[in-house]
Amino acid sequence: QVQLVESGGGLVQPGGSLRLSCAASGDIFRIYTMGWYRQAPGKQRELVAIITRDGSPNYADSVKGRFTISRDNAKNTVFLQMNSLEPEDTAVYYCNAKLQITAFTPMTVYWGQGTRVTVSP
Repeated sequence: QVQLVESGGGLVQPGGSLRLSCAASGDIFRIYTMGWYRQAPGKQRELVAIITRDGSPNYADSVKGRFTISRDNAKNTVFLQMNSLEPEDTAVYYCNAKLQITAFTPMTVYWGQGTRVTVSP
C-alpha cells in the first residue's frame, strides 16, 4: 500500500508564510512527478505546482513568485514553501505523486488526504 501524508497547514495572517510537506511511504519503486493541488470552498480542485523527478518545477500563474516547490527523492517527500499568502490562497491543499510500485507495473497517481490552509487577519 502507498500512502501520502501531508502536514504543515494551519491558520496564517495575510502576508505570512507556511511550509507544507508531503511524505510518500509504502511499496514504491520510483516516484516521477509530484505535485500540489488545492480546492477552495465551492470551487474545483486546481493545480498549484508540480515538480519532475529531476527537479524541474511548474507553477500556476496565481502563485508564481510567491510559492516554491521542492522535493527530496531520498525521502520520497515534496515540499511547498508558501510566502506572501493572500486570503485567496485559503483552501485544502492536496499532494499527489505519479509512481510505480514495481518496475513492471504502470505509473499510477496517488493522492494525500489534504491539509487545510486558512489565510485570514
